[in-house]
Amino acid sequence: MAARVNTENFEQEVLNSNKLVLTDFYSDSCIPCKRLSPVLSELEKEYGDSLKVVKVNINFDSVLMEKYEVQASPTIIFFKDGQEQLRLRGAVKKSEIVDEIEKLK
Repeated sequence: MAARVNTENFEQEVLNSNKLVLTDFYSDSCIPCKRLSPVLSELEKEYGDSLKVVKVNINFDSVLMEKYEVQASPTIIFFKDGQEQLRLRGAVKKSEIVDEIEKLK
């Protein structure tokens, strides 16, 4: 299951990670976010040690939402070596996410 991160542990869990990090900026009331959640769990299992999946609840962490200019949920931001690599917005298919993971690994 994807780890929940917030302002206090974002740097440690995401920016300082030695893996590719898929960061899901979501909202509890967002239907596409709820549909995406099991897909992210599958990806976390499939990619094992090469991908870290974390979630940021934008309802409770507006600081990170503003810092990364997240304007809609869900928004997936990939981080590698502490830097944003790519951003996907809205209800994306698993195949689209897999394509981007393969490019970024």
